[in-house]
Amino acid sequence: IQPYIFVDNITKFGICSPALGEKWTASVVKSLEAVVGSCVVLPCSFNYPGKLLPTSRLRGIWHRIKKDEEIVYSEDNTKVLDSFKGRTNMLGKLGDKNCTLEITDVKDHDNGPFCFRIELVKTHDNKETTEKYSFVDECAELKMQRDPPEPELFQSNTAVQGKPYAVTCSVRHTCPSHVPVFTWSRGSKDDVIHIQKPVLSGIWETQSIMVFIPEEKDDHTQITCTAAFNGGKVKSRSIQLNVKRIGNIYHIMIPVAVAIGTAVIFGVICTAVMKKYNMFNRLSRMSRR
Repeated sequence: IQPYIFVDNITKFGICSPALGEKWTASVVKSLEAVVGSCVVLPCSFNYPGKLLPTSRLRGIWHRIKKDEEIVYSEDNTKVLDSFKGRTNMLGKLGDKNCTLEITDVKDHDNGPFCFRIELVKTHDNKETTEKYSFVDECAELKMQRDPPEPELFQSNTAVQGKPYAVTCSVRHTCPSHVPVFTWSRGSKDDVIHIQKPVLSGIWETQSIMVFIPEEKDDHTQITCTAAFNGGKVKSRSIQLNVKRIGNIYHIMIPVAVAIGTAVIFGVICTAVMKKYNMFNRLSRMSRR
């Protein structure tokens, strides 16, 4: 599953093949955060010299560092530690040189470090050979988090009454195989689109974008976005919606127009009064003569 494989900020290490005298390498994310009770995906890839081998000739195993016998993942479930049985899954296809591991229902003791080992098997009886390679110079370590992060909310410019408006809710996580599920306090499923994208090595961002047309009644109301994570934990965040009403411009124009009209009428009346006053004065002077 190639989307889980990254090349940035990844520690690379290898071990020499006694049979081929060449170097095999593996790439893992050195450190990741994991939410207790949820899931986490450990990106991993490996390489080896020579021709590409099919998955049937490869066997992938994850184990604790310096403790090869403490296996956390194997195709043979009888070899897996009881505390990890049913909770680990190889997402990567070994034939594609992908050793990505998923851990579900994360426990406090799942901090690792965990190392990957590749084994060659014979095609006719599926028995392992002496060709085993454990990449133990650097391994994947988990930093436990009791709670998932709160979602972040972003508004697009200013909400205007009657015009489409978008609000984006996003959260970062380390389990792309079980992405967070978003719900909104308003709108319907038809108003929402979801985006999943990688941010950094092993870190993903899931976005929920709600597009709606605000009305006058939506002004100063709350919009809440809730993210439900794998395992049942939820986090919410709210923002206040401020809607610019189209009618606001008329509320300004009408009083101004009234004031201007009043001033004009008052000016006309004053002018008429002054004219009558001047005419009366002229008539008075003529009568005295």
